[in-house]
Amino acid sequence: MKLLVTGGAGFIGSNFIRFMFNERPDIEVINLDKLTYAGNLDNLKELAGKPNYLFVQGDIADGDLVQQLFGKGIDAVINFAAESHVDRSILEPDVFIKTNVVGTQVLLEQARQSWRGSGGQRVRFIQISTDEVYGSLGAEGYFTESTPLAPNSPYSASKAGADLLVRAYYHTYGLPVAITRCSNNYGPYQFPEKLIPLMILKALQDEPLPVYGNGLNVRDWLHVEDHCRAIYTVLTQGRPGEVYNIGGNQERTNLEVVKGILNIMGKPESLISFVQDRPGHDHRYAIDAGKIQRELGWRPRHDFASGLANTVQWYLNNRQWWEPLIS
Repeated sequence: MKLLVTGGAGFIGSNFIRFMFNERPDIEVINLDKLTYAGNLDNLKELAGKPNYLFVQGDIADGDLVQQLFGKGIDAVINFAAESHVDRSILEPDVFIKTNVVGTQVLLEQARQSWRGSGGQRVRFIQISTDEVYGSLGAEGYFTESTPLAPNSPYSASKAGADLLVRAYYHTYGLPVAITRCSNNYGPYQFPEKLIPLMILKALQDEPLPVYGNGLNVRDWLHVEDHCRAIYTVLTQGRPGEVYNIGGNQERTNLEVVKGILNIMGKPESLISFVQDRPGHDHRYAIDAGKIQRELGWRPRHDFASGLANTVQWYLNNRQWWEPLIS
């Protein structure tokens, strides 16, 4: 199998490539990444020079480049490439539309052209999406695959737009696609602007830990290794045209997460600093992952307490990875 993994130098993408080589050492991977601020070749430096791994720096919205890569005989596409930080989308929504919507359409169209007539019995294109496309939940209930899309930020709107294009290419052209929508990921190699690594590094330096609003926004946390295993399960066992929700069933308020980090690190809660809330900040996300569990047999293996402790330890042990990023 030859995979085109887009955004493979980012947090989840690099973890997925590493997972795939552990799972299938004979696999071939082409990693297409634009290397924006969140892309980092150090995430996969151990693969440099490997004969069945090729890194290409480029943009998924570059049709000529994407066509060249498909000319190498791509069997499947895993599209991680996306602008993904909500705060940045509020400041620069146009960048999110270009990458997340236009870039996805370029990939879909080239896949359609390249795989025309090859049949669609197995999934060959996986769109990595997010639970944020569903909007916000109240205190009760869970997002299912049939929950209407109701995005509340430019980021989530751009991801919803991409998802609808993927759906359209399945229903119009029969392209063998699947969409996965995950809850908040955490684990090694996550860029330091995200909640968990940001709080770890702030606490390490005894700096104030900025928490939006009252800190009671709720997220369902999913370890990145569990996410990677779920994607692989969809690739090998999933049905074309389906959406699969992937969640860790580990709901925590942001304040609980931050206090947990401080407790692990032996730091005082007085470091917590409440700041003005983010515009349009969704109150709660919670995933019902029953479908992928029932149909494909996937279940998360990491509980949040031990996963968080291991993640904190990873950042403490890998200063050489994150120090250049925050300087």
